[in-house]
This record gives sequence, structure tokens and C-alpha cells, in this order.
Amino acid sequence: MNKPKKIVIIGGVAAGASAAARLRRLDESAQIIMLERGEYVSYANCGLPYHIGGIIADRNDLIVTKPEKFSNWFNIEVRTSSEVVAIDRANKRVLIKNKAGEYSESYDSLIIATGASAFTSKTDGDENSKIRHLWTMSDMDGIIGALKDKSAKVTIVGGGFIGLETAENLRHRGVGVTLIQRSGHVLPVFDGEMALPLTSELIEMGVNVILGRTVKKYEDVPDGIIAILDNGERVFSNIVISSTGIKPNSALALESGIECSKDGFIKVDEHMRTSDENIYAAGDVVEIDEPIFNSRTHIPLAGPANKQGRIVADNIAGIRSSYRGTYGASVVKLGKLTAASVGMTEKRLKSAGKEYLKIYIHPSSSASYYPGAARMDMKLLFGADGTIYGAQIIGQKGVDKRIDSISQAMFNGLKADMLGALELSYAPPFSSAKDPVNYLGFVASNVLSGKSTPAYADEMPADAIVLDVREPSEVSGGKIPNSINIPLGQLRTRLSELDKSRLIVASCQVGLRGYLAERILKQNGFNAANLSGGYLTWKAVNSK
Repeated sequence: MNKPKKIVIIGGVAAGASAAARLRRLDESAQIIMLERGEYVSYANCGLPYHIGGIIADRNDLIVTKPEKFSNWFNIEVRTSSEVVAIDRANKRVLIKNKAGEYSESYDSLIIATGASAFTSKTDGDENSKIRHLWTMSDMDGIIGALKDKSAKVTIVGGGFIGLETAENLRHRGVGVTLIQRSGHVLPVFDGEMALPLTSELIEMGVNVILGRTVKKYEDVPDGIIAILDNGERVFSNIVISSTGIKPNSALALESGIECSKDGFIKVDEHMRTSDENIYAAGDVVEIDEPIFNSRTHIPLAGPANKQGRIVADNIAGIRSSYRGTYGASVVKLGKLTAASVGMTEKRLKSAGKEYLKIYIHPSSSASYYPGAARMDMKLLFGADGTIYGAQIIGQKGVDKRIDSISQAMFNGLKADMLGALELSYAPPFSSAKDPVNYLGFVASNVLSGKSTPAYADEMPADAIVLDVREPSEVSGGKIPNSINIPLGQLRTRLSELDKSRLIVASCQVGLRGYLAERILKQNGFNAANLSGGYLTWKAVNSK
């Protein structure tokens, strides 16, 4: 009879808890020990901002599975407040420190699921206890404890997912909020012109937004702290919540000689195995495949972490299971808006030296005639061969399901024009017969086939004629400087007014009439292009 396997898991949140539960379902005889240095395992850290804001009223609702349940349901031994301080790979043992002292534990297979920690760039005065993070249950408790006074003010440094969610929830709580973002726009997984509505939404909810600035120094004062910015501005608050990035908790791996990337993320193969055949790693601590350009990346999201934990368990149990990489599909709620993205941004593509095409559309979330339909702003990035590089969507309704459709198209290797062929559910309250994702595919197909030549608001050819084909009543509400107006319905009879020797960029409100004008012009011997996304996109690009 074979000796039961002994599996030790370091870390008990997303990846660790997922691996533990899957292992037990696959192997009833295995000895499974989960070690967690904190007080809690298997909790929803993505829900922390919502408890601060009171949206999730009961703190206990954030705890997914308690140690007692792991024991009773899964026969898994959970040891909290137990920190692994060393890995002895040669003897297959870990050294553990708890309140009683230190001891060691052997393993047959080891899983490192230590996650990541909030990271703050070194700033003068940042050792102040009034500077906090929001990453763990204890962090959340500390912030709530510091905000008992309803007149409290908070400065949030960093406008990523956690920064935005925390800002919204603090405002829901009635706390005064200033948000400082070093770049020119919030939410780095978006490009600037697409993120613009998020800044407007923050301002509407009463957040003081400061863009393009960094904190150079923190100054302690009675009852609070002052953030001194690079332009000399002084921002007072009772506490600061730093949300500027993360760093992997990979010290154990590094010290034991396990191979890591230059940024400290643990390198794993497709089976989530490290450079040590007996040690696996999963979650925010690992570097994984970026499938678009077959490179490597790290994406700290709960969905990938849980899937990776499951794949680790499969491989330990003898099921050959592979992780196919992460495209980074993500979504965030901010006020009445939803913002979602997947894959590369235009900024990342440019920095990587990649050539790409892009299109913008502004469809309705549902049939335009159905009450409550709301506009979505959509951006698709793709290669000359149709490979989808990324997408960004913002709107009030239906954003999440559209980004999920594009993400699955990317996962299954579909090209941009194939988005038009996807069979997607339709009823007037939910979509139009041509779903916005289908419409992206139609526009991409026109571009890839050469039927349409996109022009872009941020790189308009200097010698081009901009032809505005909207109605005069629309033009009176704002137009592109030096453009000429010939409404679409009059274009065929007024072609003689246009110069065939120059490029003509057709423009309308969102891009549809511009495309119709482009087709008329091209078939009448003109050199024509269509302003992608029309005047709405032009206005966003030129107001950044």
C-alpha cells in the first residue's frame, strides 16, 4: 500500500485555499496542511472596500471558509498565525514560526501561495503610521477604526482598482476624499481618452482628483498628515491610503534558490511547477504566460489565482493540467459607471514597439428604442493579421458581458473580424440584434479588408480635409476646427465641392455616418478615410 502524500501549502487565501479544497476532492488519503501567517484564510479581499463603505454590512460575509469548515468538510488542517520562515529544499522541510516558537514540517509536495503585498515607493516620511494600505482584513479593520469621526478626510495615493473602489466607498460612508494619481488619468489598464469619464464620475461624487502629480514628502501634523506634492501643493487628511502597486511575497522562494524573475515573481512552467520539481507556486506571487505575444507577465487578479490553485492540485494528484496564461480580463464599478478591459493597452503596445490598428465605437447597451438604453464607449486594438490585442469598454450597462465575450474570443484564438460572427443572445432589454461586440467585428472586418481606412483623432493627417457629415444642428454643439460640413444626405449631390487631390477624412458623431460617407467618396474616386469613433472620440482625445 502506497504511503499517503503529505502536501504543505504556504498561504491560505485565493490560490492556497483553492488548491487545498481541490486536492482533497481528488485525494481522500492525502495529508494536507495549510499554513497562513495571518489570522484569516479564504477571505474575499476584493470585498474589503465595500465593507469600509457599508455596502457589505456584515464583516463575516467576507470570510468564505473558516478553518473549522476546512477541517470538518475537507479534513484539511489549517494553522493560522503560522509563518513559514524558511524552506529546506534538500530535506523537503519548512521552518514555521508561531506564537509558541519555531518548529519544522516535512512535505512531499509544497505549494507556495504567498501572494503579494501592497507596495509604496520610498517617500520621505512614509514610515508614519497614518499611512495605510488596503490589502488584508487587518488593514480594513485599521482603516475603519481610524475613521470613526464622520468629518474625517482621507488621501488616496494611486488610482488603480483598489484606489477607485476605496474612493467610491469612502464617499458612500461620507468621508472626504482626495485622490492623487501620478499619470494623467486614473485606471492604468485603460488608455487616457477612454478613462476620461471615470475622472468625471469621481468629481461628480465629490472626490478631489489630482492628476499628473506625485507625493514627494509626508509631514506629520496633529490629528493628521500632509502629503506634499511635486508642485509644492499640500494636501491634509487624517490618514493616507497608499495604493500605488504590489510586490510579490517571494522572499522564501528567493532565499531557497527557487528561480524568480528580475522583479521577484516566481517562475513556473505551464503546470505551475517551479524550478524545484517538488514545489509548485500559484497566485499573485508567480510570473505567468502572456499569450498575446508569448511573453511573460504578472497579473494579480483573483480569477487567475483560483484557477492556478486548481491546476496545481490537479498536477500533484496526477492529472496533467496546464495553465494557458492570463489575458487580464478585469472590471471595476465606479458610481454609475462600469469600466472593463482585457489584454494590452495602446500605451503598452507603443512601449513594446508593436504595430497595431485601433477602432472606436459608441453603441447602445440595449436596443436604442428600449427604455433605459445607455451609451457604451468601446475601443478594440488588433494586428494587421486580425489578432486581437486588447479591448476597453466603459458605460453604465452591459459592459461586463461584452468584455467577457471579447476575452473568450481572444482565449480561443479568434481574429477581430470573427467577433462579427459570434452568436450572442438578443432581446431588446439586453442588446440589439447586432450586439456591440458583433459591431466591433463588422468594423474590424471593414478595416482588415480595406473597405475602410481608419483615421485617428490623435494623429490626424495635417493636410487632410475633415468632412463633417452631421446635420447643422449637431455641428452647432461643437465641431473639429477647420472642418467643413456637408450633411450625409446631401453628399452625393455636392461631391464637386471637394478636392480629389487631397485626403478627405469623413467625420460624424460616432463613426457610422462617417463610414457611409467614406464608402461614397471612395467609390467616386476620392482618397478617403473615416474618423474612428467620430466626434465623440475626437472630443475625448483632445480634452485629455
